[in-house]
Amino acid sequence: MKLQVKVSPGKKEEKIEIIDGVFEISLKERAEKGKANIALIKLLAKHFNTSSANVKIVKGLASRNKTIEVKQ
Repeated sequence: MKLQVKVSPGKKEEKIEIIDGVFEISLKERAEKGKANIALIKLLAKHFNTSSANVKIVKGLASRNKTIEVKQ
C-alpha cells in the first residue's frame, strides 16, 4: 500500500496523526544525514507491525512530503 506522508523532524515527541488521508508524522530525529528518514521507516514499520525492510520511501527522499510504500 502507498501512503502520503508529511514529516516534521526535530520535535519533542514522536507521533502519527492521520488528517484528510495524509499521515502527519512528528519525529525526534533531525533531518541531517538521513537520520529522520531512518527514524520514519522504523516508526512506520512499528505502526504497521512489519519489518523495516518492508517500508520504502518511493518519492521525496529530501522533502518533508513523501510517498511511502508499505509491503505486508
